Amino acid sequence: MRAIRVETSSATILLTEAPEPKVKDRQTGEIAKDAVSGEALMKVGVVYIDEGESSLIAVTVPESGITDGLTVGAPVSLPGLVARPWESVFSGQARHGIAYRAAAVVPGAFPVGQEN
Repeated sequence: MRAIRVETSSATILLTEAPEPKVKDRQTGEIAKDAVSGEALMKVGVVYIDEGESSLIAVTVPESGITDGLTVGAPVSLPGLVARPWESVFSGQARHGIAYRAAAVVPGAFPVGQEN
C-alpha cells in the first residue's frame, strides 16, 4: 500500500520509549533490516499531540537515524515521517493497522506558543 506523508509542523511529539532494535522474529531474536539498504531498524515510542488529540505510536527508524541527546519525556522531531496502512491474517484472524516510519529521530522543541 501507499505511504502517506505525515505533517508534523504543528504537532508536539514526545519520546515515550527509548530506541531499541526492532525484532523481526521473536523466536530467533532476528533483528529487522531495511529491505533496500540492509541497515538494522530501530523502534521508538512517541506520543503525537496535535489539535487537542493525542496518540501513542511506535515509529521505525534506521539505526543511523538515531541521534544522541534523546531523552524520554522530551520533545523530538521525526523528519520524513510516513504512515503506511497494513492488513494481514494471523492465526485465522484478520488484523489491520498503521505502520509509521521516519528517516530519523532527533531532539526537538515544543511548537511556538506551547510550554511543557
